[in-house]
Amino acid sequence: MNAKKPGLLLALLPVLFLIVALVINVRIFGDSSLDGSNQLILLAAAGVTAGLAALIGVSSHTIWQGIQENIQDSSKAILILLMVGALAGSWLISGIIPTLIVYGLDLLSPSVFLPASIVVCAIVSLATGSSWATTATVGIALMGVGQSMGFNPAMVAGAVISGAYFGDKMSPFSDTTNLAPAMAGTDLMTHIRYMTLTSGPAIVITLLAFVVLGWNGGEGNLDDLTLLTQELQGRMTISPWLMVVPAISIGLIIYKVDAIVAMGIGTMAGLFAAYFFQYDLLVELVLDRLGVDSFHGTHIYQQLFISAYGDTHITMANPLLDDLMQSGGMSGMLGTIWLIICALTFGGTLAASGFLEVITQLFLRMAHSSAGLIIATLVTCGFFNATAADQYLAIVVPGRMFRKAFEDRGLAPENLSRALEDSGTVTSVLVPWNTCGAYQYATLHVSAADYAIYAIFNWLSPLINATWALIGFRIRKA
Repeated sequence: MNAKKPGLLLALLPVLFLIVALVINVRIFGDSSLDGSNQLILLAAAGVTAGLAALIGVSSHTIWQGIQENIQDSSKAILILLMVGALAGSWLISGIIPTLIVYGLDLLSPSVFLPASIVVCAIVSLATGSSWATTATVGIALMGVGQSMGFNPAMVAGAVISGAYFGDKMSPFSDTTNLAPAMAGTDLMTHIRYMTLTSGPAIVITLLAFVVLGWNGGEGNLDDLTLLTQELQGRMTISPWLMVVPAISIGLIIYKVDAIVAMGIGTMAGLFAAYFFQYDLLVELVLDRLGVDSFHGTHIYQQLFISAYGDTHITMANPLLDDLMQSGGMSGMLGTIWLIICALTFGGTLAASGFLEVITQLFLRMAHSSAGLIIATLVTCGFFNATAADQYLAIVVPGRMFRKAFEDRGLAPENLSRALEDSGTVTSVLVPWNTCGAYQYATLHVSAADYAIYAIFNWLSPLINATWALIGFRIRKA
């Protein structure tokens, strides 16, 4: 109660510390910075923030309360991450992912694979309202197919993420698509229709870009793909009946079954499919794990559960397939969850100290026109994704802060809701330590630093929004 309002310089110090420390850390550790060093930087930044907050009278109780509330708000995301690990492991050992790879290689030619991946992910995400569920199901399969065709994994991940986030953003079933108009004060369908003016051009340009990128068809050729298909078919049972499991999982999400429940059912269905379709493979994995020549039923039970929570490696002759046929299960997600908790700790500390509010007010003061206000919203949402490390905070806080400013300038609320989604929703996945960036790294096994340039829709959306604002194109008045 005795805390003073922080000054701008004080509020910016933790953010500057975080940026400088992360840049130095990434230069030293490179790709391994996500293994733990970035997490320590985030915790150090939280400590710096708490220390500075104490100077203006913010109590440790207030800081801890902010951290706890921030982590609590993301607890479901953490559980979803664990279920994604279990789902990936069970779908690998059951032959679902190999089956999707084989059928994908048969149906998709390298020249159209990348734009086709965008369309498939967009359709699934539009129907389900979830970019996370899309990348965790269809996305994982497309990554396998793309790598089998010889495409750069970062390029495939960029296509998958572009399609998934377009569908998520335009879906009436999406939580962020409902959250943005609620914060801005407009209705859902008005918001979705108005977003077509920015998302439409963004997805068309993205498709055209991936058509060009896919002309060379990767480094593989059809003969190589035939060899990969033959090896998978010789190693595991490939059956169209296995497609029933992902169909059930996607169907449950379409019918608004909770994502955790849908993934749990998909995981159990995958384990049952593994027992009935891949029994010989299970026996081989058991004998290999135990180093014995005989086994009993409980060993099969153990192997099924290990595939859901632990490491699974199906040895393949082809090095590319050998890399694909591995999964860390639930335990493979723990590093990502570690990163998310550290990021949420920093974000909670920054919010509880009052520093985030001061920084947001800075952006407000910089907006001297309608275009400036819209661009300030876009920048603020991106800033929150980078600092608070959560896309919901990047929508809710700027939405609260800018709503009255839009009203005062006579701008229709859909201008605000569109800006919130064009930046808050889609740029989250471009930040490695954001919950979305960390999730996609854990799911697709490609870091945001690698796929960001190929996630064309995600960085193009705020640029198109800013361009329309500057030229005054279709900016609605209240």
